[in-house]
Amino acid sequence: MNITKVVQLIQRGQTALGIEFGSTQIKAVLISPDFQSLASGSFSWENRLQDGIWTYSEGDILTGLRQSYAQLAASVSSKFHVKIERIGAIGVSAMMHGYLAFDTNGKLLVPFRTWRNTITEDAAEELTKLFNFNIPLRWSIAHLYHAILQNEHHVKDIAYITTLAGYVHWKLSGEKNIGVGDASGMFPIDSDGQFDQTCLRKFSSLEKVKQYPWQIEDILPQVLKAGEVAGYLTEKGAALLDPTGTLEAGSVMAPPEGDAGTGMISTNSVRRSTGNISVGTSEFSMVVLDKPLQKVHRDIDIVTTPTGLPVAMVHINNCSSDINAWSQVFSEFAGRLGKNISADELFSTLFLDTTKSDPDAGGIVNYSYFSGEPVTKTTEGRPLLIRTPNSKFTLANLMLAELYSAFAPLKIGMDILTNEEKVTTDVMIAQGGLFKTPVVAQQVLSNVLNMPISVMTNASAGGPWGMAVLAQYVSSGAQEKLEDYLDEKVFVDSEIMTLSPEQKGVAGAAQYIERYRSALSLENSASILKDEER
Repeated sequence: MNITKVVQLIQRGQTALGIEFGSTQIKAVLISPDFQSLASGSFSWENRLQDGIWTYSEGDILTGLRQSYAQLAASVSSKFHVKIERIGAIGVSAMMHGYLAFDTNGKLLVPFRTWRNTITEDAAEELTKLFNFNIPLRWSIAHLYHAILQNEHHVKDIAYITTLAGYVHWKLSGEKNIGVGDASGMFPIDSDGQFDQTCLRKFSSLEKVKQYPWQIEDILPQVLKAGEVAGYLTEKGAALLDPTGTLEAGSVMAPPEGDAGTGMISTNSVRRSTGNISVGTSEFSMVVLDKPLQKVHRDIDIVTTPTGLPVAMVHINNCSSDINAWSQVFSEFAGRLGKNISADELFSTLFLDTTKSDPDAGGIVNYSYFSGEPVTKTTEGRPLLIRTPNSKFTLANLMLAELYSAFAPLKIGMDILTNEEKVTTDVMIAQGGLFKTPVVAQQVLSNVLNMPISVMTNASAGGPWGMAVLAQYVSSGAQEKLEDYLDEKVFVDSEIMTLSPEQKGVAGAAQYIERYRSALSLENSASILKDEER
């Protein structure tokens, strides 16, 4: 597309903007009507442990929103010599689950409680039994009921609870609604794509809930499906997003979604019997079901696609943080030697070195737990590296152990789906920053899960682009089903590479997983070490 054409699209507002609040970066992507990325912006942030709660401040949320957009707008101005005055459609996505509670004045009552918190076990267990439906620790309803069980003072003042994506959407549009995929991380969803009425009644009947002045259905957002109009960018919203006053109000807003939903969009995995794996600070696999699971599993979440189809989700709290920590150590060492190595070069060098490793990582076992990990019943995060005197402690084996440990909890959860429920997929597509270095992490994941893994050309940056596609889908009028829209318009010329499991790699990964399982007691006992907040 030539520059003149791009300038015309921007001036006419024939673009779509996707903004995604990830765990380490807030990213904004502007796309054209043919789904090409025109410009992007980002803002780096980190969660912090505050009074035992993993959180991000409200100030950082809004600052990150503005700065990621400002960077995008500056990129457009630099590349195309035009300012963004109007945008056709906007969509917001974010880390799923968690808890944001507000009073009648829109005041945040307690700091944002993210998906990373594992403090809600009491509430989640009780609600799972009550609903006969798995309620994960990180779901909004688990956080709310935990606060009730703890007699937290703020609960009586609640007027609205939502997710991070729902909150930002509310600030931009004034509308208290949410996409069904993100909603499915708040409360169980029924076959019509709405909050399950039976579960709502059961929750309201609890004696500890009856004492409060609100009704659960009144404090939850309205649930919408992909393609439905979720509001419009207001004057206040435009001023929040672009304080310079250049951006006009009026953009149509897509239903806000979770990062799992945008992952399904960016990997074209919304049809039944398709699946995807997203890796980052956390990781999760998503398989769109063609039939219900036989029973309730505490390690399998039932969520939905952005159109409301049921999805079996294996969510893992920890993935790449330990790899990032080790890479920082190596970067510092290189710096001591006067070598300035870019992040891409560093990761590429470290990952490619695993080709020299032993298949079982030389007997090294690693736990990449920066927070608790429900799938292995680990309550607190303690990154831990274990080796025996006879372990082959080489750089190659260390890095393979790091990759194995990133995927090991996912393997444990996925075994429930494949072995117990006999769930199969036509395709399993992976995405995330670990796959920017071609082949290596993809092959390791294939060996660990013992299944073919595909990676698409947009594997390292799918989320905000996926949300922009959902916004464009709303803007187009959503005349066809979402899966047809993706097949026939978005992914017509997409490139995909598939790797199958290697025999030696599968055997080595199995040895590693066996050691990993057997040493979990050491990981859990490490919680005796006090974690000092810094």
